[in-house]
Amino acid sequence: MAVYSYVAGFPLLLLVIALSAFIALGYSRGRKKNNTICMSAFQDLAETFKPDDQTFTNIGGFVGHHANFRFEEKDIVSEIDVTITLLPRHAPLYMPISRLIMGNDRLFISVFMRCSPPGEGHLIEKEYAGFRGPKITNADRLYREEVRWGSYDYYLYYEKMSMYNQLVKFIGTAPDPGHIRHVAILSDERKGFIFMIPEEGEVARCLKPVYEFLVDIFRD
Repeated sequence: MAVYSYVAGFPLLLLVIALSAFIALGYSRGRKKNNTICMSAFQDLAETFKPDDQTFTNIGGFVGHHANFRFEEKDIVSEIDVTITLLPRHAPLYMPISRLIMGNDRLFISVFMRCSPPGEGHLIEKEYAGFRGPKITNADRLYREEVRWGSYDYYLYYEKMSMYNQLVKFIGTAPDPGHIRHVAILSDERKGFIFMIPEEGEVARCLKPVYEFLVDIFRD
């Protein structure tokens, strides 16, 4: 009977060992991957923004980080707040659930300006707006049209025709949105907002034209 119990329990022991190894390996690889994504993103951000001062803060272990970039008074940009939220790659058992909830890694960028823009405007990817996207606070006072940006459909919200023309012109000069899912010009708050997926090595390429567009909008 004792021999039978040992033999019967052996597959269970192997399963426990395999599961433990899977979790340990997933933790190590996931932690390194998230760290690489984060470091790559923040390096791209610093190179794109060229701030006079910057601080970085960990707000969630391997999945949450915050950065603040500050600029001298002569600059039209006063400061930029950035939050990056990553999938829990270090927790392989929870990773599939998290991907269903979050979808992707997330990079939120708020660009605070020293002057007001000529009205409010948004470019928000249609699928993102319908599934996980934010609600447009002033949607009831804005006009909305559907536009094609690259290979994606976007909603274009605008308060004034001049903002519509600026956004359409921008799409024409930057035909590939890359991983950008939402661009906002918020006149009431004197800030620009960008939401994107922080793919490793892709942040600067996708972000630079959008950031330059926002600065030009507020400068005009």
